[in-house]
Amino acid sequence: MSEQYQVTGSSAASISASIEAGVRTGDLVQGQALPAVRLLAETLQVSPATVAKAYQDLRQRGVVETAGRRGTRVRARPAVATPRAALRLPVPEGVVDLSAGEPDLRLLPRLGPLLHEVARETGEPLGYAAAGGALPELVEEARARLAADGLPAADAAITVTSGTLDAIERLLTTHLRPGDSVAVEDPGWANLLDLVAALGLTAIPVAVDDEGPQPAALAAALGAGARAVVVTARAQNPTGATVTAGRAAELGPILAGHPGVLLIEDDHAAELAGVPLHCLSGATAAWAFTRSASKPYGPDLRIAVLAGDEATIARVAGRMRIGTGWVSTLLQRMLLRLWRDATVTAAVAAAADSYDRRRLGLRDALSARGLPVHGTTGLNLWVRVPDETRTVAALRDAGYAAAPGSLFRQSAPPGIRLTVSPLDLPDVDRVAEAVAAAAHPAGAGPPSR
Repeated sequence: MSEQYQVTGSSAASISASIEAGVRTGDLVQGQALPAVRLLAETLQVSPATVAKAYQDLRQRGVVETAGRRGTRVRARPAVATPRAALRLPVPEGVVDLSAGEPDLRLLPRLGPLLHEVARETGEPLGYAAAGGALPELVEEARARLAADGLPAADAAITVTSGTLDAIERLLTTHLRPGDSVAVEDPGWANLLDLVAALGLTAIPVAVDDEGPQPAALAAALGAGARAVVVTARAQNPTGATVTAGRAAELGPILAGHPGVLLIEDDHAAELAGVPLHCLSGATAAWAFTRSASKPYGPDLRIAVLAGDEATIARVAGRMRIGTGWVSTLLQRMLLRLWRDATVTAAVAAAADSYDRRRLGLRDALSARGLPVHGTTGLNLWVRVPDETRTVAALRDAGYAAAPGSLFRQSAPPGIRLTVSPLDLPDVDRVAEAVAAAAHPAGAGPPSR
């Protein structure tokens, strides 16, 4: 340890705070050894148990690690990388943006008038105590909707979070410690890959096909020590994969063989998916299922329903109480109103049909031109190409922005993601021709299937 920095403190909390301050200021650098427990206890004139408790707290927060005979050392900090989504190039004026992954704003319900009505009906202002937690009426409506989709919701605990990524972050931080491994789909959601890295966790890639995670790949990730698994139930981003009944029957026993693993299911497109839900929830003792309102009702409606076993949901709710506290009851009432509004329900169904027609139309047009393309459900298509950088650049020159596969891939082959939201059906053939020309220009053969 640096002679310029001396650990101080007379309690476990003050000792750990002193060490953490040294790490934060750079006086204690990554990989640097801390004094042995008994030696530091002697120096500070405290019991060895007090120092051991301080070291334990620091390990749980990811500040230090125990390195066998090398003792306790300052943990290497995870690299602060640029978020993957931020690596997307700006879209020039006049270029059609097929890269964003967002819903079609033309198909979203108008929230302003509804929000005004909800605010008017809320009544008296609520204080901190009265506003905390999930609204009982929202919980019961969510329970009925999830049960109708086949989720084991009758006995599930249910809460709400500020979107799916918020739910996943709380689940991972309350169950895992820095250095633990998480099995994630490959290719998979760029924001999730960023989150896993930011939490100091290790992502283990699980190959995905049109029916969801491949069983052998999931088994290998669990065998490699993954302590959590994140699976997209429907409309996987970026491939459009959906877990089928047959695939769920294969994955369930694999997960059941690892009962201590946390299973997180993300119903990515929710009501827009248009196919039955074949859930895995309940295959492990600790499980959670999240459904966001962002895709069917709008990204600005920052709310997701989170269901799971009682202990898992209690951890999330407890962590929320000492942080943000709760999700706004106005947003909760807004979601409840949207669910119960027959006109909105019909509009969402029409939007789902529109996405299906555009996605399937473009998928068929690309396939007819010899391109390996995936997109069973949702807003996106995944097109495998031999050189994604060249393809993205050529498409941009042709007037279309696509998302490079490097934003979503770990070990999966190259590809690009196309979002159908900005397209109308008459545009499909023109876009397909541009993608085919960019993916295998004159003189280059089409990619192998």
